[in-house]
Amino acid sequence: MTFGVYVHIPFCSSRCDYCAFATWTDRAHLMEPYVSACRREIAEAELPEATSVFFGGGTPSLLPAASLLGILSEIRRAPGAEVTVECNPETVTPALLGAYRAGGVTRLSFGAQSMVPHVLAGLGRAHRPGAVVEAVDSAVRAGFESFNLDLIFGGSGERDRDWQATLDVICSLSPPHVSAYALTVEAGTPLAADPARHPDDDVLADRYLVATSTLEGAGLASYEISNWARPGHECRHNLLYWRQGDYRGIGCAAHSHRAGHRWWNVRTPDRYIALIEAGESPVAGSEQLDRPGRSLEALRLAVRTRDGVPADAVEDVEWLTERGLLTARGPNVVLTAQGRLLANEVAIRLRVPAGVPAGS
Repeated sequence: MTFGVYVHIPFCSSRCDYCAFATWTDRAHLMEPYVSACRREIAEAELPEATSVFFGGGTPSLLPAASLLGILSEIRRAPGAEVTVECNPETVTPALLGAYRAGGVTRLSFGAQSMVPHVLAGLGRAHRPGAVVEAVDSAVRAGFESFNLDLIFGGSGERDRDWQATLDVICSLSPPHVSAYALTVEAGTPLAADPARHPDDDVLADRYLVATSTLEGAGLASYEISNWARPGHECRHNLLYWRQGDYRGIGCAAHSHRAGHRWWNVRTPDRYIALIEAGESPVAGSEQLDRPGRSLEALRLAVRTRDGVPADAVEDVEWLTERGLLTARGPNVVLTAQGRLLANEVAIRLRVPAGVPAGS
């Protein structure tokens, strides 16, 4: 059985212009009470053994190593569990990564975004490209065999040669895993308020195809629309999400799932801490997927992955195949690179095949 634990760390030193996550730059004074609240939530939850743990944010690497590892120590883990910590490159030191390694962290995820200074500036990122190289070097020296580099394409001022340069530098670092996301405009962000910086859809499509060819040429296989990995380095925690596995979210704004039931915690760290300290539930809301809805969601998640979906789960499958959006893989069909650009168009044509039990 797989079971994941996600721990949300909502603290950042600065906020990127595109970010709409539940993060704050003015709450560093809450770090220790927040850590204590997370540890208490875990202790009182009586969770099963976790096969994967993911510290996301925010910037988890802003926490003192002892504080983050204190949270990790409360989580019962299965042998060989994957434990990932997201890190901003400018927060990484050899001492920090050495402490992570000694404390049970097995995987790192670095927010690189771009390796071109003016593109980083256009995204509102604080680090310099050299910090990414230094962070990777520190990770390798600390003994980490698995790490991810996060990229964002389509930023203001990014040219074709800038994106190719970023990919070339990233590939030169021999990462086991790369995630590359199209820049999205989220309401309420500085990016949303500046239409001149909004990405062009055709440019995003071209950037994605360049990423696909470059990363696959470097030995990184696509296993989900925005994720590429060397064999054996796929993110097990993310695979759990895409396979509708059960997971528990810890901390403010964290989401949980069990057998079609979803719930989420209050958004702000202040309120989360207050509720935990008062012995009250931090849950803000919940929803229950019915069995047919869960079956359809399973297909919409699976079609994003290299495993694909049964051919009889797709309406107009022959039409989509003839147009190069799908290709056969055994009894399934999977998205081609062009198909991944139009994944939503394929997803709306999904149906639960006859004879498949609802919710399976």
